[in-house]
Amino acid sequence: MQHKYVNVAIGISALTLSAFAWASTGTDDVLIQLQADDLKVVQAGEVIYQAECAACHGEQLEGQPDWRKRTVDGSLPAPPHDATGHTWHHADDLLFEITKYGAAVIIGDLDYRSLMPVYEGILSDDDIVAVLSFIKSTWPDEERQWQEEINGSQTESFLPKKESSNALEKLFK
Repeated sequence: MQHKYVNVAIGISALTLSAFAWASTGTDDVLIQLQADDLKVVQAGEVIYQAECAACHGEQLEGQPDWRKRTVDGSLPAPPHDATGHTWHHADDLLFEITKYGAAVIIGDLDYRSLMPVYEGILSDDDIVAVLSFIKSTWPDEERQWQEEINGSQTESFLPKKESSNALEKLFK
């Protein structure tokens, strides 16, 4: 399904689920890498962020007040996506998957309460990558460097496993 904003993305809600900062092969076994250094992608992502995401996550990526405190219905307010939040604590692929599939699917708890919509079937993968790339482009160097280390750990989990040549290794495989 094509969305009216082709090759642009919608904002995301990063979660307070620190367990997901570590590497995994993800939900769909497809490794997504953001393009925070591609000016065209970043500019396209900013357009959609401002139109679709800023109402909740703030025009300056500042999030909603008390974003760490659950509301009466059990959901969390929209977190900031700037350096004061935790979005940069998560790998590119996890951010993409949270946006596309929703937090409940990612954590395996379909009862998880979130106000963040699921964008699978609404936005293209390129749209999602663009807005996440915009968000990432705003982080200071230290946060980006830290986040790239997480990406490096995740990338390794997508590589094919090396066949062991040792009989003992094969036994304990």
